[in-house]
Amino acid sequence: MIELAETDDLVDPVVIAAFEGWNDAADAASSAVDHLMKVWNARVVGNIDPEDYYDFQVTRPLVGTDPAGMRRITWPGTQIAIASPPDLDRDIILLRGIEPNMRWRMFCAELLAACDDLGGQLVVTLGALLADVPHTRPIPVSGTATEPELVDRLRLQESTYEGPTGIVGVLQDACGLLDIPAVSYWAAVPHYVAQPPCPKATLALLGQIEDLLEISIPLGDLPEDARAWERGVDELAEEDEDVADYVRSLEETRDTTDLPEASGEAIAREFERYLKRRNDKD
Repeated sequence: MIELAETDDLVDPVVIAAFEGWNDAADAASSAVDHLMKVWNARVVGNIDPEDYYDFQVTRPLVGTDPAGMRRITWPGTQIAIASPPDLDRDIILLRGIEPNMRWRMFCAELLAACDDLGGQLVVTLGALLADVPHTRPIPVSGTATEPELVDRLRLQESTYEGPTGIVGVLQDACGLLDIPAVSYWAAVPHYVAQPPCPKATLALLGQIEDLLEISIPLGDLPEDARAWERGVDELAEEDEDVADYVRSLEETRDTTDLPEASGEAIAREFERYLKRRNDKD
Protein backbone atom coordinates (compact mmCIF):
# COMPACT_ATOMS: atom_id res chain seq x y z
CA MET A 1 0.00 0.00 0.00
CA ILE A 2 1.34 3.41 -1.00
CA GLU A 3 1.56 5.82 1.92
CA LEU A 4 0.47 9.26 0.76
CA ALA A 5 1.52 12.51 2.38
CA GLU A 6 -1.28 14.54 3.88
CA THR A 7 -2.89 16.79 1.28
CA ASP A 8 -5.88 19.07 1.04
CA ASP A 9 -8.84 17.67 -0.87
CA LEU A 10 -8.14 17.85 -4.59
CA VAL A 11 -10.64 19.32 -7.03
CA ASP A 12 -11.86 16.89 -9.70
CA PRO A 13 -8.28 15.71 -10.38
CA VAL A 14 -7.03 14.29 -13.67
CA VAL A 15 -4.28 11.65 -13.52
CA ILE A 16 -1.48 11.95 -16.12
CA ALA A 17 1.01 9.07 -16.23
CA ALA A 18 4.13 8.03 -18.13
CA PHE A 19 6.73 5.32 -17.60
CA GLU A 20 10.26 4.89 -18.87
CA GLY A 21 10.99 1.75 -20.87
CA TRP A 22 9.18 -0.05 -23.67
CA ASN A 23 6.37 2.52 -23.67
CA ASP A 24 8.67 5.51 -24.00
CA ALA A 25 10.48 5.76 -27.35
CA ALA A 26 13.14 8.51 -27.25
CA ASP A 27 11.94 9.36 -23.71
CA ALA A 28 9.16 11.42 -25.30
CA ALA A 29 6.37 10.47 -22.88
CA SER A 30 8.35 10.60 -19.64
CA SER A 31 9.81 13.94 -20.76
CA ALA A 32 6.27 15.30 -21.16
CA VAL A 33 5.42 14.43 -17.55
CA ASP A 34 8.80 15.78 -16.39
CA HIS A 35 7.93 19.05 -18.12
CA LEU A 36 4.51 19.20 -16.46
CA MET A 37 6.01 18.50 -13.05
CA LYS A 38 8.43 21.40 -13.56
CA VAL A 39 6.12 24.06 -14.99
CA TRP A 40 3.27 23.22 -12.60
CA ASN A 41 5.53 23.02 -9.51
CA ALA A 42 4.31 19.53 -8.67
CA ARG A 43 4.80 18.15 -5.16
CA VAL A 44 5.64 14.47 -4.63
CA VAL A 45 3.19 12.92 -2.17
CA GLY A 46 3.96 9.21 -2.52
CA ASN A 47 6.32 6.57 -3.87
CA ILE A 48 5.65 2.96 -4.75
CA ASP A 49 7.85 0.45 -2.90
CA PRO A 50 10.26 -0.88 -5.55
CA GLU A 51 10.96 -4.19 -3.74
CA ASP A 52 7.74 -5.78 -5.00
CA TYR A 53 7.96 -4.76 -8.64
CA TYR A 54 11.54 -4.40 -9.88
CA ASP A 55 14.30 -6.87 -10.65
CA PHE A 56 17.32 -4.86 -9.57
CA GLN A 57 19.64 -6.89 -11.83
CA VAL A 58 17.58 -5.69 -14.80
CA THR A 59 16.59 -2.22 -13.60
CA ARG A 60 19.56 -1.35 -11.42
CA PRO A 61 19.63 1.29 -8.68
CA LEU A 62 21.90 4.28 -9.28
CA VAL A 63 24.65 5.55 -6.99
CA GLY A 64 25.56 9.22 -6.84
CA THR A 65 26.47 12.14 -4.61
CA ASP A 66 23.82 14.28 -2.94
CA PRO A 67 24.08 18.08 -2.47
CA ALA A 68 25.72 17.51 0.93
CA GLY A 69 28.49 15.45 -0.68
CA MET A 70 27.23 12.11 0.69
CA ARG A 71 27.04 9.00 -1.49
CA ARG A 72 23.43 7.87 -1.92
CA ILE A 73 21.53 5.11 -3.71
CA THR A 74 18.52 6.02 -5.84
CA TRP A 75 16.17 3.08 -6.30
CA PRO A 76 13.98 2.58 -9.38
CA GLY A 77 10.33 3.26 -8.75
CA THR A 78 7.29 5.39 -9.43
CA GLN A 79 6.40 8.73 -7.89
CA ILE A 80 2.98 10.22 -7.32
CA ALA A 81 2.85 14.01 -7.39
CA ILE A 82 0.10 16.61 -7.28
CA ALA A 83 -0.16 20.00 -8.96
CA SER A 84 -2.62 22.86 -9.21
CA PRO A 85 -2.04 24.49 -12.61
CA PRO A 86 -3.00 28.15 -12.92
CA ASP A 87 -6.06 28.91 -15.06
CA LEU A 88 -7.41 25.41 -14.46
CA ASP A 89 -10.36 24.72 -12.17
CA ARG A 90 -9.20 21.21 -11.32
CA ASP A 91 -6.08 19.60 -9.88
CA ILE A 92 -3.63 17.20 -11.51
CA ILE A 93 -2.12 13.95 -10.24
CA LEU A 94 1.13 13.07 -12.01
CA LEU A 95 2.56 9.54 -12.12
CA ARG A 96 6.18 9.30 -13.23
CA GLY A 97 8.14 6.08 -13.06
CA ILE A 98 9.83 3.13 -14.69
CA GLU A 99 8.02 0.18 -16.22
CA PRO A 100 8.12 -2.57 -13.55
CA ASN A 101 9.71 -5.96 -14.16
CA MET A 102 7.04 -8.07 -12.45
CA ARG A 103 3.57 -8.16 -10.86
CA TRP A 104 2.10 -5.70 -13.33
CA ARG A 105 -1.52 -6.22 -12.29
CA MET A 106 -0.72 -5.66 -8.63
CA PHE A 107 1.37 -2.62 -9.60
CA CYS A 108 -1.55 -1.08 -11.51
CA ALA A 109 -4.02 -1.92 -8.74
CA GLU A 110 -1.81 -0.19 -6.16
CA LEU A 111 -1.36 2.91 -8.29
CA LEU A 112 -5.07 3.18 -9.10
CA ALA A 113 -5.99 2.71 -5.43
CA ALA A 114 -3.70 5.62 -4.53
CA CYS A 115 -5.23 7.76 -7.28
CA ASP A 116 -8.70 6.85 -6.02
CA ASP A 117 -7.69 7.92 -2.50
CA LEU A 118 -6.72 11.28 -4.01
CA GLY A 119 -10.04 11.51 -5.86
CA GLY A 120 -8.81 10.86 -9.41
CA GLN A 121 -11.63 11.25 -11.95
CA LEU A 122 -9.90 10.54 -15.27
CA VAL A 123 -6.66 8.71 -16.11
CA VAL A 124 -4.53 9.88 -19.04
CA THR A 125 -1.56 7.73 -20.01
CA LEU A 126 1.18 8.89 -22.37
CA GLY A 127 3.33 6.66 -24.55
CA ALA A 128 5.67 6.85 -27.53
CA LEU A 129 6.58 4.25 -30.12
CA LEU A 130 9.01 3.99 -33.03
CA ALA A 131 7.32 4.18 -36.43
CA ASP A 132 7.89 4.73 -40.14
CA VAL A 133 7.19 8.46 -40.04
CA PRO A 134 9.28 11.36 -41.41
CA HIS A 135 10.83 13.82 -38.98
CA THR A 136 9.89 16.71 -41.27
CA ARG A 137 6.13 16.33 -40.76
CA PRO A 138 3.97 16.82 -37.65
CA ILE A 139 4.38 13.95 -35.19
CA PRO A 140 1.31 11.67 -35.45
CA VAL A 141 -0.47 11.02 -32.17
CA SER A 142 -2.96 8.16 -31.93
CA GLY A 143 -5.24 7.49 -29.02
CA THR A 144 -7.54 5.06 -27.32
CA ALA A 145 -10.17 5.51 -24.64
CA THR A 146 -12.20 3.26 -22.38
CA GLU A 147 -15.47 4.97 -23.29
CA PRO A 148 -16.93 5.75 -26.74
CA GLU A 149 -18.02 9.19 -25.51
CA LEU A 150 -14.39 10.08 -24.82
CA VAL A 151 -13.34 8.93 -28.29
CA ASP A 152 -15.96 11.19 -29.89
CA ARG A 153 -15.41 14.20 -27.63
CA LEU A 154 -11.62 14.16 -27.98
CA ARG A 155 -11.73 13.33 -31.72
CA LEU A 156 -9.17 10.60 -31.18
CA GLN A 157 -7.28 9.15 -34.10
CA GLU A 158 -7.80 5.64 -32.78
CA SER A 159 -4.90 3.22 -32.74
CA THR A 160 -5.23 0.00 -34.76
CA TYR A 161 -2.15 -1.56 -33.15
CA GLU A 162 -2.33 -5.23 -32.17
CA GLY A 163 0.57 -7.00 -30.49
CA PRO A 164 2.71 -6.91 -27.37
CA THR A 165 1.95 -4.18 -24.87
CA GLY A 166 3.65 -2.49 -21.95
CA ILE A 167 2.62 -1.17 -18.56
CA VAL A 168 0.72 1.70 -20.20
CA GLY A 169 -1.55 -0.77 -22.00
CA VAL A 170 -2.04 -2.82 -18.84
CA LEU A 171 -2.90 0.28 -16.81
CA GLN A 172 -5.40 1.35 -19.47
CA ASP A 173 -7.01 -2.10 -19.38
CA ALA A 174 -7.18 -2.01 -15.58
CA CYS A 175 -9.02 1.31 -15.78
CA GLY A 176 -11.54 -0.22 -18.17
CA LEU A 177 -12.16 -3.20 -15.88
CA LEU A 178 -12.76 -0.83 -12.95
CA ASP A 179 -14.99 1.53 -14.98
CA ILE A 180 -12.50 4.37 -14.59
CA PRO A 181 -12.60 6.75 -17.58
CA ALA A 182 -9.20 6.61 -19.26
CA VAL A 183 -7.47 8.01 -22.34
CA SER A 184 -4.13 6.97 -23.81
CA TYR A 185 -2.10 9.12 -26.22
CA TRP A 186 0.80 7.67 -28.23
CA ALA A 187 3.28 9.72 -30.22
CA ALA A 188 5.01 8.15 -33.23
CA VAL A 189 8.78 8.80 -33.16
CA PRO A 190 10.77 8.42 -36.43
CA HIS A 191 12.55 5.11 -35.99
CA TYR A 192 15.73 6.30 -37.74
CA VAL A 193 16.32 8.87 -34.97
CA ALA A 194 15.39 6.74 -32.00
CA GLN A 195 17.94 8.13 -29.56
CA PRO A 196 16.52 10.45 -26.91
CA PRO A 197 15.49 13.12 -26.61
CA CYS A 198 12.77 13.84 -29.17
CA PRO A 199 11.35 17.22 -28.13
CA LYS A 200 9.09 17.31 -31.19
CA ALA A 201 7.26 14.18 -29.96
CA THR A 202 7.13 15.55 -26.41
CA LEU A 203 5.51 18.72 -27.77
CA ALA A 204 2.95 16.66 -29.69
CA LEU A 205 1.91 14.88 -26.49
CA LEU A 206 1.70 18.14 -24.55
CA GLY A 207 -0.53 19.48 -27.32
CA GLN A 208 -2.98 16.66 -26.67
CA ILE A 209 -2.97 17.46 -22.95
CA GLU A 210 -3.72 21.10 -23.81
CA ASP A 211 -6.69 20.03 -25.93
CA LEU A 212 -7.95 17.68 -23.22
CA LEU A 213 -7.71 20.21 -20.38
CA GLU A 214 -8.55 23.22 -22.59
CA ILE A 215 -5.61 25.25 -21.27
CA SER A 216 -2.26 26.41 -22.56
CA ILE A 217 0.84 24.84 -21.02
CA PRO A 218 4.02 26.93 -20.64
CA LEU A 219 6.40 25.35 -23.13
CA GLY A 220 9.65 27.13 -22.28
CA ASP A 221 12.50 26.09 -24.58
CA LEU A 222 10.69 23.06 -26.01
CA PRO A 223 9.60 24.68 -29.31
CA GLU A 224 13.14 25.87 -30.05
CA ASP A 225 14.53 22.49 -28.94
CA ALA A 226 12.15 20.79 -31.38
CA ARG A 227 13.26 23.07 -34.23
CA ALA A 228 16.91 22.44 -33.38
CA TRP A 229 16.26 18.68 -33.28
CA GLU A 230 14.66 18.78 -36.72
CA ARG A 231 17.52 20.85 -38.15
CA GLY A 232 20.01 18.38 -36.70
CA VAL A 233 18.24 15.43 -38.33
CA ASP A 234 18.09 17.37 -41.60
CA GLU A 235 21.87 17.77 -41.48
CA LEU A 236 22.39 14.08 -40.80
CA ALA A 237 20.13 13.15 -43.71
CA GLU A 238 22.02 15.50 -46.05
CA GLU A 239 25.25 13.69 -45.24
CA ASP A 240 23.85 10.28 -46.22
CA GLU A 241 22.12 9.95 -49.59
CA ASP A 242 20.42 6.68 -48.62
CA VAL A 243 18.90 8.27 -45.53
CA ALA A 244 17.82 11.32 -47.54
CA ASP A 245 16.10 9.09 -50.12
CA TYR A 246 14.40 7.13 -47.35
CA VAL A 247 13.10 10.31 -45.69
CA ARG A 248 11.72 11.54 -49.04
CA SER A 249 9.89 8.23 -49.52
CA LEU A 250 8.36 8.54 -46.04
CA GLU A 251 7.29 12.10 -46.82
CA GLU A 252 5.62 11.01 -50.06
CA THR A 253 3.80 8.18 -48.30
CA ARG A 254 2.67 10.45 -45.49
CA ASP A 255 1.51 13.21 -47.82
CA THR A 256 -0.47 10.87 -50.07
CA THR A 257 -2.13 8.89 -47.25
CA ASP A 258 -3.12 11.89 -45.11
CA LEU A 259 -6.61 13.00 -46.01
CA PRO A 260 -6.81 16.73 -46.79
CA GLU A 261 -9.60 17.19 -44.26
CA ALA A 262 -7.53 15.46 -41.57
CA SER A 263 -4.53 17.68 -42.29
CA GLY A 264 -6.76 20.75 -42.26
CA GLU A 265 -8.23 19.78 -38.91
CA ALA A 266 -4.77 19.30 -37.43
CA ILE A 267 -3.69 22.74 -38.68
CA ALA A 268 -6.86 24.31 -37.27
CA ARG A 269 -6.33 22.74 -33.86
CA GLU A 270 -2.70 23.88 -33.77
CA PHE A 271 -3.81 27.42 -34.68
CA GLU A 272 -6.38 27.33 -31.88
CA ARG A 273 -3.62 26.38 -29.42
CA TYR A 274 -1.46 29.23 -30.72
CA LEU A 275 -4.25 31.79 -30.28
CA LYS A 276 -5.06 30.56 -26.78
CA ARG A 277 -1.39 30.68 -25.75
CA ARG A 278 -1.06 34.22 -27.14
CA ASN A 279 -4.25 35.36 -25.39
CA ASP A 280 -2.99 33.92 -22.10
CA LYS A 281 0.14 36.05 -22.41
CA ASP A 282 -1.83 39.26 -23.08
